[in-house]
Amino acid sequence: MTALLGSLLVVLLAASCLLTMAEAALGRVSRLRAAALQDEGRRNAAALVRIEEDPPRYLNPIYFALVLSQTGSAILVAIAADRQFGSWGLTAAAVLFTVGYFLLVEAMCRTHAVLHAEPVALALAPTVLAVARLLRLPTRGLIGIANVVLPGKGLKAGPFVSEEDILSMAEAGSEEGAIEEEEKVLIESIFEFGDTLVREIMVPRPDMVVVEAHKPLRKAMDLSIKHGFSRIPVYDKEPDNVVGIVYAKDLFKATRRNGEDKTVERVMRKPVFVPETKPVSELLREMQGSRTHMAIVVDEYGDVAGLVTLEDVLEEIVGEIIDEFDVDEPALVPVRNGTWRVKAKMAIWELNELLDLELSTEEEWTTVGGLMAAQLGKLPEEGNSVTYDGLRLKAEKVTGRRIGTVLVTRVEPDGDG
Repeated sequence: MTALLGSLLVVLLAASCLLTMAEAALGRVSRLRAAALQDEGRRNAAALVRIEEDPPRYLNPIYFALVLSQTGSAILVAIAADRQFGSWGLTAAAVLFTVGYFLLVEAMCRTHAVLHAEPVALALAPTVLAVARLLRLPTRGLIGIANVVLPGKGLKAGPFVSEEDILSMAEAGSEEGAIEEEEKVLIESIFEFGDTLVREIMVPRPDMVVVEAHKPLRKAMDLSIKHGFSRIPVYDKEPDNVVGIVYAKDLFKATRRNGEDKTVERVMRKPVFVPETKPVSELLREMQGSRTHMAIVVDEYGDVAGLVTLEDVLEEIVGEIIDEFDVDEPALVPVRNGTWRVKAKMAIWELNELLDLELSTEEEWTTVGGLMAAQLGKLPEEGNSVTYDGLRLKAEKVTGRRIGTVLVTRVEPDGDG
């Protein structure tokens, strides 16, 4: 009887080792890499591709089998210890088994799989498929029960890695030198990209360069050359009534054909309108599908709120794109100790990062200028100042209703503003 228990224990420990290796190795081989191995003609690569195409379907049974083998081996050790040493030996056996299991399965087997992920994944792919077929029904049943008990959406996709996990891995990889700092920033930008709305990246209506529909082509060409824009919105009667987009290439073609006497409306194209609440990720897909490089942004009332270009969208992922027409002016410039000149349109989160602040980003304002206007309760005039959360904000330059720059100064908590 003792020999049988020992044999079963060895079998369960071996199973635990193989299952742990399979789980660790499969988690480190991507679907693209599996496809590449199949193209190379590697043995079991087709099975590996099948697994990597739907990891939850095959890994959930592996997790279940691993739990069974762990629990079974612990029970066998407890039975053997009780028969051999009595109840007093159970504690010692539990401690020794825990240490031994960790060394054998978690340390040795898992480490080997991590260091040799591809060979291990290829070798164990058929085993994973066999386990998945054997335990498919009980695994689905248990996940179904979990979906009933678990609050929220339940276990719809099986095992997964959260956004926080990926960002933590990127941070750790950057610290260890496995990935470059620029790559880590790109990963973070991609996640932020999915949460960004059009209104956060658009050019506000007062900053738009527009041309009237009834103006001659020369007027539009002058604006295009002056500002370096290849596309300019066209309005009819009032700037908020955008009726088209004029392309610089269309202007040049028309003027070369003796069309100087034509008006802008003769060559303008139909505009694309998007709501300011549209996610930037959706806008990118729409722009790609329609081959559109500029869209007019409207608010909830249908009024023009601004415009957004394909370059604005891409900059959310890769960072600022400076071309030969852009003037690279810093958004924040130190003026003196504890004081900075800041562009009023700078986002609050960006100011927080640059000056190591903790200003709220959950309020109705999103920019430094918006914060100042909200605290003043009116449109700021040059020289107006306000104190907020340890900072003094002073309107340095105001043009019409637009704040250009703001002087931001740190003040003592008891400052009188």
